[in-house]
Amino acid sequence: MTSTNNGSNQGMVPEARAAMDRFKMEAAAEVGVNLKQGYNGDLTSRQAGSIGGQMVKKMIESYEQKLAGQG
Repeated sequence: MTSTNNGSNQGMVPEARAAMDRFKMEAAAEVGVNLKQGYNGDLTSRQAGSIGGQMVKKMIESYEQKLAGQG
C-alpha cells in the first residue's frame, strides 16, 4: 500500500475545512472550552482532548442514527 501522506495536516477535501472548523467550534462550546479562530496553543491537553472526544462522540452518534435509519 502506498501512502500519500506528506506530513501535512491537510484533509483530502479542502472544501470541507470550513465545515470541520464549525464542527470543532460547536464541540468546544458544548464542553465549555473557549476556542478562538486561528491558533489555540494556549489550550491544555485536557481541553484539547475534551474537544476531540466530543467530536468523536458526535460522529459516532450520527453514524448510529444513519445505520438505524437504514434498517
